[in-house]
Amino acid sequence: MKKILLLSDTHSHIDDAILKYVNEADEVWHAGDIGDLVVTDAIKKLKPLRGVYGNIDDDKARIEFPLNNRFFCEGVDVWITHIGGYPDKYNPAIRSEITKNPPKLFICGHSHILKVQFDKKLNLLHMNPGACGKYGFHQVRTMLRFQIEGDKIQNLEVIELGKK
Repeated sequence: MKKILLLSDTHSHIDDAILKYVNEADEVWHAGDIGDLVVTDAIKKLKPLRGVYGNIDDDKARIEFPLNNRFFCEGVDVWITHIGGYPDKYNPAIRSEITKNPPKLFICGHSHILKVQFDKKLNLLHMNPGACGKYGFHQVRTMLRFQIEGDKIQNLEVIELGKK
């Protein structure tokens, strides 16, 4: 079993509230718009990190992180990208591939809107953790945490870090 902390849209912000939850996870996944790499460096000092770059990220982040990150966590096929859309409104850049070869878990960021939705057509779970940074139009800073055991995604929790 793996305990996953999922975050996105830090926009260069890292603080003790985020790091508290990092310490409780087995792995941290970042869905892009990292901002300054001090964010991911701080996370990597504590836990294994998987991530992608987002539209605000510079060339350093784009060298360190891919645009799309597809991997298996235990028995779950995971795909993380920053601008992915959501069921019935996937980003045209990935629509063809996600339709041909859908993962079990599809994760994106970008919108700053926390959303977890099951796509019945593609039989996948879509997650967007919202934004845990302080930049953007969101009012409450959010992250998600969950567990993966074998091929099951379970014990999903919304973490609210308070107003930005």
